[in-house]
Amino acid sequence: MQPSDWRTYFRGRSQAILDDLRGFVEHESPSVDAALLAIMRDHLAARFGRAGAEVSLLENAHGPGQVLAHFPGPREERPALVLGHYDTVWERGTLARMPFRVEGARAFGPGVLDMKAGLAIGIAAIEAFRDHDRAPRRPIWFLVTCDEEVGSPSSRNVIEDLARQSAYALVVEPALAGGGLKTARKGVGKFRIEIEGKAAHAGVEPGQGTSALKELATVILALEGLAAPGRGTTLSVGLAGGGTAVNVVPANAWAVVDARVSSRAEAERIEQAIHALRPSLAGARIRVSGGFNRPPMERTPAIAALFERARALAHTLGLALTEGSTGGGSDGNFTAALGVPTLDGLGAEGAGAHAENEHVIVDSLSDRAALLTLLLEELVPP
Repeated sequence: MQPSDWRTYFRGRSQAILDDLRGFVEHESPSVDAALLAIMRDHLAARFGRAGAEVSLLENAHGPGQVLAHFPGPREERPALVLGHYDTVWERGTLARMPFRVEGARAFGPGVLDMKAGLAIGIAAIEAFRDHDRAPRRPIWFLVTCDEEVGSPSSRNVIEDLARQSAYALVVEPALAGGGLKTARKGVGKFRIEIEGKAAHAGVEPGQGTSALKELATVILALEGLAAPGRGTTLSVGLAGGGTAVNVVPANAWAVVDARVSSRAEAERIEQAIHALRPSLAGARIRVSGGFNRPPMERTPAIAALFERARALAHTLGLALTEGSTGGGSDGNFTAALGVPTLDGLGAEGAGAHAENEHVIVDSLSDRAALLTLLLEELVPP
């Protein structure tokens, strides 16, 4: 079978891939809804089973756990780790107002792009080996996690453990515009700043108080001063509040900061600077909690080399593969930070992730499945 034959095969399977995608989207799976996550987990595990996998449910105390599907390959080869997630940002009941639907060249629905299309593509690739009685180059471990959208708190250890045993990691998150892969991602941090001041009557004894909100305003300006856009470092105070009544000098205030960095050095600089914040007002106190929950995915020489090999293989399919970076994080950040060559963005093409117009380009499903299949069949790590 020639590489180009994979595209022909998957074009004939496009409706089956779309049917799988519909089934995944119509199982709502908000990150914070354990009951719905468990239903989606079982649906996904059953689908992997029908694809010929040996399925393990990795339960944990914080939720329904991860689905790990094992597909056999040459025992002497280190596995290929494929990463996905089955949780979404969409709350229970969203499907009623945003049903799965196909309109022209696009398929819509909550989580359709991020990233249930990636799951459908991955399963299609696995089944292709079975349908053609072919073996992948190495065993495949397909891990699908339950909490990626909230920072992977219960999944990180599992991801990192499997990654250390793997030859490389392939992440079926959505592609960049035009189908490009993601060879770099920013690290993601979340910090909570709490200010303690002193309450006083705003009209009678304002001078006896210490305004926590005034201190917070100073802190916010200091945080903005830490940004270094030229180095890929941004900070945003997305949530803030404080005070108890309009006629009371506010004794408490708080803010939550989103930080994004392109390098470990910048992550260390930002974390140290935020934890070193000191009050400017006498009597005020600052407490800082949080940190970086995803290290940056830096474009290392190993990642660059793996991409070049993937690009050459894509060329044999008639696909022009490009690469780029993004400010969002994924579970690929964890594998890349361990030094494991990682390619991200192998999922569907589309737009509107986390938005009302979230959609995939239907024709991309078959081509992305062909690409993933060829990589699992031929890709050699650097």
